[in-house]
Amino acid sequence: LCCQCGVAIPPNPANMCVGCLRAQVDITEGLPKQGTLHFCKQCDRYLQPPGTWIQCSLESRELLALCLKKIKASLSKVRLIDAGFIWTEPHSKRLKLKLTVQKEVINGAVLQQVFVVEYIVQSQMCEDCHRIEAKDFWKAVVQVRQKTLHKKTFYYLEQLILKHRLHQNTLRIKEIHDGLDFYYSSKQQAQKMVDFLQCTVPSRSKSSQRLISHDIHSNVYNYKSTFSVEIVPICKDNVVCLSPKLAQSLGNMSQICVCIRVTSTIHLIDPSTLQIAEIDGNTYWRHPFNSLFHPKQLEEFIIMDINRVQEKKKGAGAGARSNKHTLAEAWVQKTSELNTDRQYFCCTHLGHILNPGDLVLGFDLANCNLNDEFANKMNPHNIPDVILIKKSYDRTKRQRRRNWKLKELDRDREGMDTDDERQYQDFLEDLEEDEAIRKNVNIYRNADVPVESDTDDDGPPRISLAEMLEDLHISQDATGGEGANMMT
Repeated sequence: LCCQCGVAIPPNPANMCVGCLRAQVDITEGLPKQGTLHFCKQCDRYLQPPGTWIQCSLESRELLALCLKKIKASLSKVRLIDAGFIWTEPHSKRLKLKLTVQKEVINGAVLQQVFVVEYIVQSQMCEDCHRIEAKDFWKAVVQVRQKTLHKKTFYYLEQLILKHRLHQNTLRIKEIHDGLDFYYSSKQQAQKMVDFLQCTVPSRSKSSQRLISHDIHSNVYNYKSTFSVEIVPICKDNVVCLSPKLAQSLGNMSQICVCIRVTSTIHLIDPSTLQIAEIDGNTYWRHPFNSLFHPKQLEEFIIMDINRVQEKKKGAGAGARSNKHTLAEAWVQKTSELNTDRQYFCCTHLGHILNPGDLVLGFDLANCNLNDEFANKMNPHNIPDVILIKKSYDRTKRQRRRNWKLKELDRDREGMDTDDERQYQDFLEDLEEDEAIRKNVNIYRNADVPVESDTDDDGPPRISLAEMLEDLHISQDATGGEGANMMT
């Protein structure tokens, strides 16, 4: 019989029934029934004392661990059996935790009890968001510059940064006329960005720092660091003139070459022999060279006649040749001179895509004044009359059929003018024509444009659906939403 109420019970060390035992002893005494969580609305993170902010979705294991750490010291007196969330209204700023605990009481009897802990979610801005809101609070800046008229390399660099998520730690991105400025809250993050740039584009960098304040008592210095990154002033489709020494070291290739691609190195091709070479940043700064023309000087030619050329005999010490291009000899005429009989003869590396009657963009070297120290010293017989760069397509038709899109960095800009828009369209066309650049870029399906057949041999190059990613949107709300439900 129970020693308190006289009810018949199975024998236990306390000689009491469960009701009387709970009336005598409360094992949850001293355990907190309320708590506080700090939440940042800007970045959807919770504060884990003393100074760590962590990302947690509602009713997740991470959030449960964070709540239990708040009462960890008190739980040391009892044994935790089970813990779980009780559903609360998502916008109530309340989280309820249902805990099951055990504790040994009178004469070794073990008592189990369930109780609820309620947490109040309070808003507090984290330090990172506070610095972003302030906009002027930065410790390091990376200034990326390129002294060219075309921004193709910057558009390519922007897609690489987005793909590798290096923009997440930036406080602010500012666009100026010849480059970008990236602001960071620590010097280490800025150094990481500089290392990434040196691995992805041919460039050189230098750093400096300015003393902001100095505490003479604790010997603490506060600096602002500046990293200057200069990208080589060569873009895709530029015609360049190499120094004789550099051309010889690259396998006795011609001094006048075409830049077909800029990745971590400058990819050059000799249009008269298909010989290719790669120049890294260090080699370029030891033997610098400039572009002979800028993109606005491209002229439109029409192919009058073209003949594919069989493999030419290699010269002494010649380097590798391109397998993706076909050497051809062509007679071309400017579309602006169709009423005359003036034609030009040239060798081109575009023999695999050009046919008689095609329009092609190129540079006229026969009727121009070259202001270049290496080109002026060359034998005039070694300078071609015309260099063809790329086949010309109807831009309006390409834009209408383009069923893909790219993402952009969120940055401060004055606004895109017509020249910037034209350069961006040039970059999109380069992506369609060059598969090697496409591999490093995330391309997303544009649902607004209907899907057409990819088997259009006569039209311009297109990106296949297999290379596109679906544009995924996850709206994750810390106080409960579609994202939180999906995570759970």
